Parts: sequence; C-alpha cells; structure tokens
Amino acid sequence: MRHSGRADLPLHYGYVPQWLAERMAKLGLAVVETIVMDYGANEVLRRLSDPFWFQSLGAVMGMDWHSSGITTSVMGALKRAVNPHSRQLGIYICGGKGKHSKQTPDELLRISQQTGVNGDELVRCSKLSAKVDNTAVQDGFQLYTHNFIVSSTGQWSVIQQGMNGDSRMARRYHWHSEKINSFVEEPHSAVCGPNLGYILNMTDKQAAPTREGIMQIAGEHPERMMHEVKKLVMPSHHDVRAEDVDLKRLGSVLWLAHEKQPKDFGDLLLLQGLGPRTLQSLTLVSEVIHGTPSRFKDPARFSFAHGGKDGHPFPVPTKVYDETIGVLQTAIHKAKLGNSEKSEAIKRLTQIAQKAEGSFTPNADFDKVIEEERSNSWKYGGRTVFGREKRPGVEQLRLF
Repeated sequence: MRHSGRADLPLHYGYVPQWLAERMAKLGLAVVETIVMDYGANEVLRRLSDPFWFQSLGAVMGMDWHSSGITTSVMGALKRAVNPHSRQLGIYICGGKGKHSKQTPDELLRISQQTGVNGDELVRCSKLSAKVDNTAVQDGFQLYTHNFIVSSTGQWSVIQQGMNGDSRMARRYHWHSEKINSFVEEPHSAVCGPNLGYILNMTDKQAAPTREGIMQIAGEHPERMMHEVKKLVMPSHHDVRAEDVDLKRLGSVLWLAHEKQPKDFGDLLLLQGLGPRTLQSLTLVSEVIHGTPSRFKDPARFSFAHGGKDGHPFPVPTKVYDETIGVLQTAIHKAKLGNSEKSEAIKRLTQIAQKAEGSFTPNADFDKVIEEERSNSWKYGGRTVFGREKRPGVEQLRLF
C-alpha cells in the first residue's frame, strides 16, 4: 500500500463566513462535476489524494493558502455540495471533523446498500487508515478529522488531519486505494515535515517479524521513509510572498488575462464578454481542473484566483467569484445537453497559459500586482472576515 501524500501546515484558528462557505460549495461542485465529465469519478479520488492539488484547490476557493483550516473547510464544502448529487456523480463523501468522523462507518454502510460496494471492507479501510496515522506511526500528531471519499465502483481516498499543540502545526495525511498493497507494511509514499527526531513507525518492512500477531508494530528511524516523500510543508508566514509562487507560471496567467484579450484566440471566442479579472480567475480554476500533477508545486499561485478570507494575498473578489461560478455552471449545463464548446474553451485557457510559459519572462512587479488587486478590491466586491472593502478615500471624505 502507498500513502499518497502528507502535508504540514501551521495551525490556524478562525471561521469561514457564510458568504464564502456558500461560494466554496458552488465552486467545489462545479470543479468536481467538470472533472467527472472529462476524466471520470475515480480521477476526482486520485486528485484528492494529492496534497499539492488539494492545497491548490483550497487556495483557488478563497481559503487561506497555507493554513490548517483548508482541510476541514474544503472537505466540509465538498460534502455539502457533492453528496446531494452522489448518484449522478458516483462520488460519496463521508466523515468530517470531530464527532462527524465517528459517523463514517454508518455512512459507508448506507452507501454500500445503495451502490452494492463492499461496506464492511470500506469500514475496515477507514478504520485502518486512521489507526496507521494515529497509532502505527507515532509522530506527535493526534487525529481530529477524518474524511473517507468513495466512488460507486468501490475505489476510495482518505483525507485526515492531526494536530500537535506543542509545535502549533497540523499534519494532513492522504491515502488512495489505487496504491494499496498492505495497511501494515510501508504504506507511506509521501511523508513530509521537519525532522523532529525519532518517531515510532510500526509500518516499516523491516518490522515484519515484530508485526506478526499484533498487526502494527515496529520502531525505526524515519530517514528511509522521508527519502520517498511527496512533500508539502507550508510556511508559517500568513502573507503570500514572491518566493512562494512560480512567477513564470503566474506571470503567464496575468499576461493572458490582462494583456491578451480572448478575441486574439479563436478557440476562446465563446468566452468573450468576460472581463480580464474574471479571465484571470477562470484560467487558474481551469488549471485546477485540467492541470497535470507537476503543475501544483506552488499552491500559493492559486490564491490569485479569489484571494483569501483574511485578505492574503488580497480580499475575496465576490463579484469575480460569482461570475467564475456562473461560467462553469453554464459550461456544465451545456455539456450535459451535448454542447461542449464552452467547456472546451475553458480547458483551452490553461493550455494557452502553459504554452506561453515556454518563452515567457516575468516582468511584473510581484508586490505591485498585489497592491493593484487590493486597491481595486472594492470594484470586485472584495470581502474578508473583517468586512467589505471600501473605495479608497471614502472614509476620509466623510470626515470633512
């Protein structure tokens, strides 16, 4: 078996305001629907098992790009949005945070009755994945959230997260059934995080003699496991900095959206009428849907679609967010009716941006890009957890 990934994130307390939660659910559903239509339900599971893609999805949905809150907020939004459409999509999301995680077995058994998948085996996989991350590998993180995502064909992914109060860090664990051979022998293909010294690892191959009779036992240095890791270690700083972003990739998106208009590309005529700012967001959403795994090494880049709820890198542009959702929903609806032209045009956005990277030299001032986004935020319905953005100078004028 292979653990498909792991991410270390700074613990971040706070809440997701209702105005953002509703939009996250709508955008999450549109992204999942499009992936299912173009690539199949099992591709959604594969992507969810990739810590880099998952972090990029959270960033493009307007969550804080680096924090632990992405896990519970994104999975909560997806569960609310996807499950009412599970029969059509072939995807079921179980579990959640705290008490909701304990409901996973009952949810899986109900799904088995509806779909015919082996419910008892799925319950076993759910419990074992939690046991491995909470008990078999004792790395100082206590699980507090567990989501089990299963397809109607019986494939599944797990996303669960633990916290370490002393280090003020959270650690997210990803699993994928496609990579499973054994729950008790070297399940981790992606384990990451700062070396905090010795950890207890009961799943190493060399622990097989000790493991006999008690399923999961053994202690060993983590070096060999760490060497094979698919790393995602997020920094503690809250703001988005130039070193967090692949400037060439971000620059090509800004170039496409703000310097080259859709009329210059025959394949994008169906997207005429979209303003440059919406095209910027739609291009990044397009990459989340259609991009390859290597495209998600810098999740912070995707925060330039819809900002972040705490204002980093800039306030959430709700008008742009709503227009992006509307374009995706229209494309999905038309594709279901047999007209996939608009859906194909959205797909072409990321292809054109990627093609431009080959000869593209970033020349935009990173800090200036953020400054312009913030100064124009009021035009786009900018909001954060602190309130709505106001037009610069309005408050000063009212004083006189």
